[in-house]
Amino acid sequence: MSDGHAKPNHDYHLVDPSPWPLVGSLAALFTAIGAIYWMKGLPLLGVKIGGPVLFSAGFAAILFTMWSWWSDIIREAEHEGHHTAVVQLHHRYGVILFILSEVMFFVAWFWAFFNSAIFPADPQQFARTELFQGVWPPHGIEVLNPWHLPLLNTVILLTSGATLTYAHHGLLHNDRDKLKKGLIATIALGLIFTCVQAYEYAHAPFAFKGSIYGASFFMATGFHGFHVIVGSIFLIVCLARAYAGQFKPEQHLGFEFAAWYWHFVDVVWLFLFASIYVWGNWGGHME
Repeated sequence: MSDGHAKPNHDYHLVDPSPWPLVGSLAALFTAIGAIYWMKGLPLLGVKIGGPVLFSAGFAAILFTMWSWWSDIIREAEHEGHHTAVVQLHHRYGVILFILSEVMFFVAWFWAFFNSAIFPADPQQFARTELFQGVWPPHGIEVLNPWHLPLLNTVILLTSGATLTYAHHGLLHNDRDKLKKGLIATIALGLIFTCVQAYEYAHAPFAFKGSIYGASFFMATGFHGFHVIVGSIFLIVCLARAYAGQFKPEQHLGFEFAAWYWHFVDVVWLFLFASIYVWGNWGGHME
């Protein structure tokens, strides 16, 4: 009788059956249903707080699924040796495709912004001309000064990219102290960026509703801020794994993917700063 756990004679990894895809799908479904009932203020199964309860339970199940699934992947890589060079290459392909999908996600928000900003007076859309008065930024909109908090956040993110590269250099040379210090500095800068953006939002002279300017601004920069938070969590997990001694100079896909994601966030911010804060605010009344 053959041994089901014997090492195969190929470089690919055939994963064992896992409950997490099904559990994660059901958790996402329950979270979505709970959110809908919660936002609508409708009772769920006759219970007034059924929506918030289902949302909370579903979200907790998502977090549990993430923790359990990623723990399995770490075990497969660290303890079972399934992440061969071929498997690592295919993981890289997957993350590259994921980041490309994120690029297209932001293309949609840039498209919405430029479609309004470049054509504020469209002869085929009379309502647009009435709303924008044929100019951008629209009359009555007081815009943010790009050379104050936005410039500060630009410097913060660019610096965080440098500290992350410093950490990566330390990992490649098996310098654990440099790795940890670089990660701590990057995480701190990411959290500072989030705090500065929250302050900027709280004191913005325009609202989300009422104009396409506010809607496109908050959707584009807000989703970027969400990505910064996700990237910060990603790096915090990498820091915990660094303290656990899980990364090796020759195998550190988790850290590598976190670095790719963080640099992607940096690049998107540069486009946001140049297009929305600088070019999009040109000629507007600044606070």
